[in-house]
Amino acid sequence: MDRVNYILNSPKYKSYLSQIEAYEVDRIYCRHDLKHFLDVARIAYIMVLEENIQISKEVVYAAAILHDIGRFKQYEDGTPHHEASYDIAKVLLKEANFNEVESDKVLKVISNHRNDKQNGFGYIFYKSDKISRDCYACKATATCNWDEEKRNYNITY
Repeated sequence: MDRVNYILNSPKYKSYLSQIEAYEVDRIYCRHDLKHFLDVARIAYIMVLEENIQISKEVVYAAAILHDIGRFKQYEDGTPHHEASYDIAKVLLKEANFNEVESDKVLKVISNHRNDKQNGFGYIFYKSDKISRDCYACKATATCNWDEEKRNYNITY
C-alpha cells in the first residue's frame, strides 16, 4: 500500500481534498471526503475477495481514493467530476509509480464509476460507491435528488 499512501500524503492530493471540503462545508447531503473514499475502498475490496476477482488491494484503494477527487472542479467550473478525477488520477498514479496496466484499471473505473452497465470490477466499484452511502440514516433524504433505486436503505457490507 506504499503507492496508495504516497498519493494520500502528497501535497497535491491534500490540496484537492481541502478544496472539496471547502466547497462542501455547508452541504447537507453526502460528502465527497476521505471517509467516503475509504468506505468505498473497503466495501469494494470485500466484494473483490468474495467474488474472487484478481485485482490487487492497492489498485482497489487507489481507485477509491481518486474516484471523486475532481469534485472541486465540478463545483468551480462545471467539469463533470469523473472527467476531472480521471485527469488528476492520471498524474498522481504516474507519480506514485503505478504501472500502465494498473493505471488503466484505475482510470477505467474512475471514468465509469457512475455507470451501472458494467461487469467485474467496474460493477463492483459502482455498487460500492452506492452502498457506501448511509441513506438509511440520512436527515436530508426528503430533498435528495438520487433516484430511489440507487439509495441505500440497508446495511450490506
